[in-house]
Amino acid sequence: MAIKLLNPSGLPEIPVYRQVSIATGSKLVYIAGQVAWDADGVTVGEGDLAAQVERAYLNVGTALAEAGATFADVAKLTVYVVDWTPDKMPLLLEGIDRASAKLGVTPVAPATLIGVAALDVPEHLVEVEATAVIA
Repeated sequence: MAIKLLNPSGLPEIPVYRQVSIATGSKLVYIAGQVAWDADGVTVGEGDLAAQVERAYLNVGTALAEAGATFADVAKLTVYVVDWTPDKMPLLLEGIDRASAKLGVTPVAPATLIGVAALDVPEHLVEVEATAVIA
């Protein structure tokens, strides 16, 4: 495995991600921001943040698989949420949990959450991008 995830002492342990990833592989995989589209480009879960988070993570998983990678190879995640406020955290976590159950793995790479005013189309509430490293 090309990625080692760590929580250094002196930094808080956050259940949904690790603070550091060390990449030792030779191929970088950049996954474009994934939104809650199905294979036909139809938005899944319009108005439902948890459903859209779930679908976006599943779409990242699909893109990783095509590149010969899995969430175990992800060095960094960036999550963009429209009109983010901390009270949306339970919905975000619910969506990640639902995707994790379907993927069979909990994505815990270092992550950055960024609140944004809007995404590509008004019905999209979340976008998730990933960088992976594979041997």
